[in-house]
Amino acid sequence: MASDVERAIEAILMVADEPLPPDLLAQVLEVPTTRVVEVCQELATRYQVDDRGFVLVRVAGGYRYQSHPDLAPYVERFVLEGQTSRLSAAALETLAIVAYKQPVSRAQVSAIRGVNVDGVLRTLQHRGYVVEVGRDPGPGQAVLYGTTPLFLERLGLDSLVDLPALGQFVPGQEVVEALEQGLRSDDPPEAEAAHRGL
Repeated sequence: MASDVERAIEAILMVADEPLPPDLLAQVLEVPTTRVVEVCQELATRYQVDDRGFVLVRVAGGYRYQSHPDLAPYVERFVLEGQTSRLSAAALETLAIVAYKQPVSRAQVSAIRGVNVDGVLRTLQHRGYVVEVGRDPGPGQAVLYGTTPLFLERLGLDSLVDLPALGQFVPGQEVVEALEQGLRSDDPPEAEAAHRGL
């Protein structure tokens, strides 16, 4: 039989529209935060063992209910109903730069991407993934951007520390050397000209 704390956590999380931090739940329920964490972990395990259509997860520093990942095709079909609301490649690239380099200015993001990112940053702000987090103390005091809790929530991350390391996306030294070798011509200029019929 479920305890009052378990039932209360379930009821509160059911009506919450964003992940709730354990210390807030503890304050409302007047129990220690460690007890809230313990109960949430027990509930999450129970739902997993029962193979429910929903899971209790910790994201963006709090707990929330969400649909089970393996049921995503059904949920997407229901929610989207033929509409697409995916981010463009440019928006995803810009969002990745902000996530890994934050706080970062618009000019810094533009320099990394090699294109103007004004419109893309406005879109990301409008969608709630990026927000102004301060001003650069240097000349001009450029606006600095960072990601939001919604960004963490959408990625299913508890904090920015959980972002995958960039090293796993960078090719190894042998790949870089092979690319450089392929771009270099070992032939002297005269031989290269002869090959081209000059």
